[in-house]
Amino acid sequence: MENEALTAAQSLGGVPHDLSMVGLFLRADIIVQTVMVVLILASFWSWAIIIDKILRFRRVSADSDEFENDFWSGGNLEDLYKRVGGNPDNPLAMLFSTAMREWLRSTENGLEKNSHTGLQARIHQVMRVAIDREVERLEKYLGFLATVGSTATFLGLFGTVWGIMNSFQSIAATKDTSLAVVAPGIAEALFATALGLVAAIPAVVAYNKFSNDLQRMVTRLEGFAGEFSAILSRQLDQG
Repeated sequence: MENEALTAAQSLGGVPHDLSMVGLFLRADIIVQTVMVVLILASFWSWAIIIDKILRFRRVSADSDEFENDFWSGGNLEDLYKRVGGNPDNPLAMLFSTAMREWLRSTENGLEKNSHTGLQARIHQVMRVAIDREVERLEKYLGFLATVGSTATFLGLFGTVWGIMNSFQSIAATKDTSLAVVAPGIAEALFATALGLVAAIPAVVAYNKFSNDLQRMVTRLEGFAGEFSAILSRQLDQG
């Protein structure tokens, strides 16, 4: 280990230092390089998730607005159900379709007055399950963003500490504390921390934003479920 540090230190003393990002990566220790690669991959995957979620939530919001306009337009619910279909790609429409399917299945052969309570309970239950299923779909991969946001900085710090240890070994091997010996190793080490921050900061910001968007969607779904249940209940009372 000392021979490697001595060789590295001697080479640092006689060759101009490439302090570009590529140069810092290539000159880093294998452990630090591994940390950098993991952080770069995590950052790319985080951005892929962020872009996908932005597009997904925008589409869900627009489709939900369009569906609610159709729902509250006063048209026939069965006609709307036929237009929506049995498996729409929208949480509100899916919630409506699930409840209508249970409603039609229970009422197609007639419904006794004393079974109204059981039907209402079933509709409430299927809507609750539908909400949970849609929320699970929307929050997919959010756990990865939370993990990157909470661990990337520590992983980058580990790479920094390891790089600084190598720099101190180079100083000890050459007994030279000049900036030419110390600066390249410190720069490599700090580059790992910078990559950790680059990966963590967008992940944390995106996770908080998407969590708020998801909570607003859950509130919207639960509100619609309550209103739709009331509509179906009035229809049952009217026979």
